[in-house]
Amino acid sequence: MRLTTKGHCRLCGREYGKTGMTRHLETCVAREDGAEHGADKKTRPRRLLHLVVSGRHDPAYWMHLEAPVDATLDDLDGFLRARWLECCGHLSAFTIGGVSYASAVDPDWGMDDASMNVKLSRVLHVGDSFHYEYDFGSTTYLTLKTVGERMGQARGKGIEVLAQNEPPPIRCDECDQAVATQICMECSWSGKGWLCEQCSQTHNCDEDMFLPVVNSPRVGVCGYTG
Repeated sequence: MRLTTKGHCRLCGREYGKTGMTRHLETCVAREDGAEHGADKKTRPRRLLHLVVSGRHDPAYWMHLEAPVDATLDDLDGFLRARWLECCGHLSAFTIGGVSYASAVDPDWGMDDASMNVKLSRVLHVGDSFHYEYDFGSTTYLTLKTVGERMGQARGKGIEVLAQNEPPPIRCDECDQAVATQICMECSWSGKGWLCEQCSQTHNCDEDMFLPVVNSPRVGVCGYTG
């Protein structure tokens, strides 16, 4: 699936594509900081990283994130799971500069993975691209890039979404008219299976094979329902 999507800035509501959003947020975040926190002398600025994450094979799904540099890869892993991926407690790993940082490290496996309990400031720099995998069976692959760093006020205690794509309007494979609301896991192996509400009622496969269409690169995989 190769679709182009737009999303809305969570700060001002303006609509941009993924790349345009990067440029927009450079000024919008700073402007928002001035409006909300300019008079607050008690709040100390923090170093914040601007990350862009997208589906490696489904780039229509993307998010712009802001994360404090003292957050860890484990924090980022937990955020991605909660927002986009978690279904059955699968293992996961980041690959940064040729080093694998795994969600579970066991020397008895004979693996040389590093722990995710490392601060972002130690492993990420502006311009770095890196990768993430969730579930080493039915794997969802993500690509991430550190596109900026600034001193400013965090809008929360942890990682925040600055912008996210709107759900891609995927058409039903059977009628080619309505937007799909279900996906048949059995048919998805052949590249089909997107079904609108009406066509899902007459589809030949068992309804136990259906998963809801959700705004995530893990849509239709394993038991993910969003």
